[in-house]
Amino acid sequence: MSLAPYAEDVTKSLGRLNPQPESPSRTAFARDRDRIIHSTAFRRLKGKTQVFVANEGDYFRTRLTHSLEVAQIARSLAHSMKLNEDLAETIALSHDLGHPPFGHAGEDELHKCMEPWGGFDHNVQTFRVITKLETRYPGFDGLNLTWETLEGIIKHNGPVGHHMAEPSWKAIVDFNEQWDLRPDTFASMEAQVAAISDDIAYNNHDVDDGLRADLFTIADLMDVPLIGPALRSVQKDWPNIDKRMLRLEGVRRMIGTMIEDVEAETARRLAADGIQTAEDARSAKRQMVAFSKGVFDDLTRLRAFLYERMYKHYKLNRTRSHARRTLSEMFFLFMNEPDTLPTEWFQVVCAKDSETARARVICDYIAGMTDAFAIEEHRRLFSFIG
Repeated sequence: MSLAPYAEDVTKSLGRLNPQPESPSRTAFARDRDRIIHSTAFRRLKGKTQVFVANEGDYFRTRLTHSLEVAQIARSLAHSMKLNEDLAETIALSHDLGHPPFGHAGEDELHKCMEPWGGFDHNVQTFRVITKLETRYPGFDGLNLTWETLEGIIKHNGPVGHHMAEPSWKAIVDFNEQWDLRPDTFASMEAQVAAISDDIAYNNHDVDDGLRADLFTIADLMDVPLIGPALRSVQKDWPNIDKRMLRLEGVRRMIGTMIEDVEAETARRLAADGIQTAEDARSAKRQMVAFSKGVFDDLTRLRAFLYERMYKHYKLNRTRSHARRTLSEMFFLFMNEPDTLPTEWFQVVCAKDSETARARVICDYIAGMTDAFAIEEHRRLFSFIG
């Protein structure tokens, strides 16, 4: 399939910070994807919270299953738009590598713990994982991904120049001095596809998981935008359908509605703004891959419903409360008594010459944990065993 003129052409890639011979069997972007999939951080996503703690049940999404769903949607969208599917899929697979245990509650608590030493941001942590913390190759730290992949990972939600003065973004500032990622521009169309695929995936699977967890009912959703019309259309086509199949088919149709809207709105914006090249998309005045205003407004109302009925539910509040205590107590114990760290991490901390550097190492250790490991590590540290 020939690519659109504004797609990323892998033969014109800016390459890798550390030059390597090209693969004889894979494009550079496909090679990036494979490096992500084989990374330790990617495997750990199977044990990290999406909304529900990863050990609460086999049916709920984890960061890994979420990332796979995002990648599937991104690849499908990229195909229909004649974009580079490998690049879109790679960015989608890697976008959550920096998430700590316990989802956004874990991120918020680590940021609070790290405030005196630069804070914590999961997007920056993702970048640190792929450029520094993954040590799998003898010649360099990180995964040595292409410029286009690195740019897409850090800018998939839009320009980041306004973040560069924030202490938590120091790792990006330092890297940008070596290799300009153009923080003030949009990223590629493929990165924008990955970002909106994340929105599509999590809103749909949160509806699905919320129903599974009995946090709300199908009847509660009938007047909620996007999912309500989808459910009613299923009932019209299948009057005797059971609740399980109604849920599955309703979510499936909502995904289809959102994808079709993105395709139509993106085509409209490309034509209206005269986008002809990948550089045109980067330097555009607005994001090209987007929802229409109508669907965006409906999505805002759906998110408001989920916030009230799911994210603020007391069961999740209890989980978040436990998560905050777990991470905070471990962090400050390790800061005050670093010799309680595992030997390999203690040695790294001892080699650092500042409190800020030591705090960052401890943050890296905690951020890399799965939910189950964090719970068990906290138990070992704080529960006396005779």
